[in-house]
Amino acid sequence: MAKIIYTHTDEAPLLATYSFLPIVSAYAKKAGVEFETRDISVAGRILAQFDLADDALAELGELTESPAANIVKLPNISASIPQLKAAIKELQEKGYDVPDYPDSPATEEEAEIRAKYFKVIGSVVNPVLRQGNSDRRAPQSVKAYAKKHPHTNKPFGEGSKTRVATMGEHDFKSNEKSVTMAADDTLTIVLETADREQNVLLEALPVLEGEIVDATVLSASHLDAFLANALATAKADDVLFSAHLKATMMKVSDPIIFGHVVRAYFKDVFEQYGAELAAAGLKANDGLGAILAGLDALPNGAEIREAIDAALAAGPRLSYVNSDKGITNLHVPSDVIIDASMPALIRNGGKLWDGEGLEDDTLAVIPDSSYAGVYATVIEDVKKNGPLNPATIGSVANVGLMAQAAEEYGSHNKTFEIPVAGTVKVLNRAGDVLLSHEAEPGDIWRACQTKDIPVRDWVKLAVARARATGTPAVFWLDETRGHDAQIIAKVRTYLADADLVGDTTGLTIEVLAPELATEYSLERMRKGEDTISVTGNVLRDYNTDLFPILELGTSAKMLSVVPLIAGGGLFETGAGGSAPKHVQQLLAENYLRWDSLGEFFALVPAFEKYADFADDAAAKVLADALDRATATFLDEDRSPGRKLGTIDNRGSHFYLALYWAQELAKQTDDAALAAAFAPLAETLTANEQTIVDELIAVQGSPADVGGYYLPDPAKASAVMRPSATFNEALAAL
Repeated sequence: MAKIIYTHTDEAPLLATYSFLPIVSAYAKKAGVEFETRDISVAGRILAQFDLADDALAELGELTESPAANIVKLPNISASIPQLKAAIKELQEKGYDVPDYPDSPATEEEAEIRAKYFKVIGSVVNPVLRQGNSDRRAPQSVKAYAKKHPHTNKPFGEGSKTRVATMGEHDFKSNEKSVTMAADDTLTIVLETADREQNVLLEALPVLEGEIVDATVLSASHLDAFLANALATAKADDVLFSAHLKATMMKVSDPIIFGHVVRAYFKDVFEQYGAELAAAGLKANDGLGAILAGLDALPNGAEIREAIDAALAAGPRLSYVNSDKGITNLHVPSDVIIDASMPALIRNGGKLWDGEGLEDDTLAVIPDSSYAGVYATVIEDVKKNGPLNPATIGSVANVGLMAQAAEEYGSHNKTFEIPVAGTVKVLNRAGDVLLSHEAEPGDIWRACQTKDIPVRDWVKLAVARARATGTPAVFWLDETRGHDAQIIAKVRTYLADADLVGDTTGLTIEVLAPELATEYSLERMRKGEDTISVTGNVLRDYNTDLFPILELGTSAKMLSVVPLIAGGGLFETGAGGSAPKHVQQLLAENYLRWDSLGEFFALVPAFEKYADFADDAAAKVLADALDRATATFLDEDRSPGRKLGTIDNRGSHFYLALYWAQELAKQTDDAALAAAFAPLAETLTANEQTIVDELIAVQGSPADVGGYYLPDPAKASAVMRPSATFNEALAAL
């Protein structure tokens, strides 16, 4: 049966859903289109692990294998350990029987509990749902709006000291080795010590013919030396020190690296008090915030707090996430997510904020050098050529390889912090060593997989987009990197396969290392020309924030379509990096600045997919009317305002509903729908000012939605639907 699944997620997107989904459901019902929701929030995922809720994520994973799949996926929390613990605490306070997270499991039961929670944190949602590759681009209406109403990209100051610091050696990129499997096999990962003892890290790793398997290691000792040097450099240059990682998606490796950064900055503190902190379960990997929160329980907690304050005073100045609340760059591993934080730094003229809330130049520390050069290249370009002008620049769309947990985002069960010195080996079923690395205690070793079918589909999609747009497509691949060399061989094979990609005559298709691809794209952007970046999974994440933030001011206004390999569709609605701040503002001021434009865009192809699959002409009418309504929405500048007294997320939903009803009432393709929506269009038009006044009247006071990770549906609905006039009109449809 055809239906559209609308995902129930977290934070600002979830709160917006309480306002927007009733509108969508009411409109869709008139056209006979069925909507259902599935809860893939972090709270829902926790409850599912302990059989207290349905496992909606597993259900949707199965659905992606069907041509009937039609999923609208909103941003969700890729939880870090501190976020997980906060969600657990909230659920327990609401009466749910979920256990505490065991930091150091001492029993088999605790080990099982921790294993269940491990299935909740990090990038567990996207690898399940993204069973296709990504086509992400700015709709023409959004690009036109950005040119008409350009935001400001600030220039870097004369002599700006802002730059990127990265390892460049002894890291994941430099140590990467890769092999393409000649046949189906089952691999084993072992750590062999000097006395030939073999410790099995992963017993059985099934692989397919044509699959690429990578392995690499980041040296802990060299990481520490790099960080010590970066701290000294930031101090000597008198710039802010900031670390940029992705401890959410890279849920094993990056929290460990983050912990190294915390220990490096507070070296003296950990040398003196590290044993006491560890005994109390206060870990650097969880961030400074978790440590400070736990000090009151220690007999000498005040003494340790003084030592931390002394370190902050003596060390290089840290960048701050929120100087008003004293939240530093090192407080919470999930607070600073590289794909959002680095574009924000660039857009702000290379400056972040210090403890006083003042802007200053910054040393942006990105330990692994795999993609650090992309940001360094943009910084150098902007220093040399000035800020990008949104009114004139071209676009950089993206075709991303992500199906079947491709590349680094599929590495979590194959990432290990090495306990003892030895050689990590990847063995095939016959016992042959395919890949190996010498490793020391504390080193981070990981393996990644990239299956052949996703690569074929990725190349096909890239060529199709290049052909449809007449735009150059650039594969961001470095032939000197182990993994990329294997991918390049496949790309060139498939580009030559006319049965797969058709005739490529006249198309511009390049293969460039990421730094060169960045230069190429920026040069074209400045000429007002468009480019398609064709990237792997992590670069897909980075580029679909980097370029949209510079082009549009936000990555939330992108159209993100994932044609599932099985024939269905996944329609994503933008990035959620700003979602926590928006929730904080709603709770304090009853004002939600979240922009739902991504949801508007995603619904159009979702309705179109429904129309095709169910042979339902009315669904296509809904899609076409919504597309026109969204264009009017942009022309009339109805996105949430920036301050109290203007329309927020709820007001933007009203205006979308108004324009959508007007378009449905005047269209001539479906007389029944026109007749059904004419009264609503008339009512909303006549009561526009009354509804806007009712929506604005609630602003300025705290709002209670009954929970952060698991809001109370009645309370959240009441907060997000405060206009009685609008609600009554919708109910009468």
